[in-house]
Amino acid sequence: MTFCLGMTVEQGLIGIADTRITAGNECMVARKTATYQGPGFAFFVMNSGLRSLRDKILLHFEEAFARDTEGRERLFKLVNLYAQQVRRVADEDAAALDRAELKFNAYSLIGGQMAGDSIHRLFMVYPEGNWVEIGPDTPYQIIGASGFGKPILERSVKHSDSMLYAFKVGLLAFDATRLCAADVDFPMDVMLYSRGSFQLVEQRFDRDDLREISNWWQDRMRRSVQDLPSEWIEAAFSKLTHGELAF
Repeated sequence: MTFCLGMTVEQGLIGIADTRITAGNECMVARKTATYQGPGFAFFVMNSGLRSLRDKILLHFEEAFARDTEGRERLFKLVNLYAQQVRRVADEDAAALDRAELKFNAYSLIGGQMAGDSIHRLFMVYPEGNWVEIGPDTPYQIIGASGFGKPILERSVKHSDSMLYAFKVGLLAFDATRLCAADVDFPMDVMLYSRGSFQLVEQRFDRDDLREISNWWQDRMRRSVQDLPSEWIEAAFSKLTHGELAF
């Protein structure tokens, strides 16, 4: 499994990805992110699914991107170019994977800004090669293990939030996922993009880097539960008789 989270707010983009790769009983560390920047463009790609699909799609994409200068005008054109490579690899490998009882499960998040874009954008590409844009109404998307981090993102992140605030919430979403999913873990790769800068900032964090935040959040959650308004709950428990609730 994988945890890749992309967030888009007014100030820019945040990408967070774990690095655990599982193959049978073995665990390895490998990047699930790729970054590209140059004069007038900056974007990142994050992938979930079979590692072999990710590597082959990216190689085809990098070759196509080097040839196709029109794809550098707008990010959606670049996403179309990437989607073509997803379909190409599906044509080449999907049948063989199916015979081996494996799925063609290549999901991708692509975020950034090209010279012709007035703002930064974030897209999710499906294994079929179609895509959707992640917009202000729900300014985040997870590919991979999505269930554990989604609740805090849904409750907390708005498009108007600062990048710093969104990043903090993203860290908590990652922390919740790595606690609950055995195949999601550190190191954690982070990518930050500020609107109009055409520069990506990358950072890798290890377990010790986030230990204090994780412990603080766990303690704060336990205290918050204690402080929940609970008159009706306490009234119910007041009816306990011999260890049973008498409703």
